[in-house]
Formats: sequence, structure tokens, C-alpha cells
Amino acid sequence: MSEAAACVLVVTAEIDPDQEEAWNTWYDEVHLPDALACPGVLRGQRYLAARPASLTDHGTFASDDARTYVTIYELASPEALDTPEFQAMRGWYQFVPHIKARTQVYLRR
Repeated sequence: MSEAAACVLVVTAEIDPDQEEAWNTWYDEVHLPDALACPGVLRGQRYLAARPASLTDHGTFASDDARTYVTIYELASPEALDTPEFQAMRGWYQFVPHIKARTQVYLRR
């Protein structure tokens, strides 16, 4: 079994349904392989939400039926995001008008 990464980059994305096929093709065939080739990026795996999200906001509960994609990248350190290779490949500019996303780095405790 491999050692736990020092940190992870978690990317969530909701893509407009009419762009979903193009998004998945680009992500699987271009973006993910390019990201995995960057120094300090150890592993990466994509997921698709199996159920509606359960949302809690200060005691108010709701759900969200959006199809949410999540990619979890295991990184050697947060500095992996600062390499020239990562900076050159990051982004999904062609999908900006069709996407709602969140990107966040989490450190291992």
C-alpha cells in the first residue's frame, strides 16, 4: 500500500448537461493525464456523485440534484501547484461559461 499523501487537491465541478460529454472527454483524455505528469502530483482519481448532495447551512437542510464530478489529486506538497508544469496545464477555460466549480487544497493532519 502506498504512503498517504501530504495533501490533496479536491476539485468539484457541475457542468451544464449539454457540455457534459465534451467535458468528460477533455478531462479524461487531456486534463487528467497532463495533471498526473506534473512534478509532485502523485495520483488522481475522478468520481461522479451517486446521489443528490445533502446540504446543511446553519441548521437549514436541503439537497441538490446537480450531477457533481469530484477529482481528488494526491500531492507531495502544496508547492506541486506552483510548478511551471502545473501552471501551464491548469484551468478549463473553454468550459468557464458552462461550469460551477470549487478547488481547494487540504493538508493531512
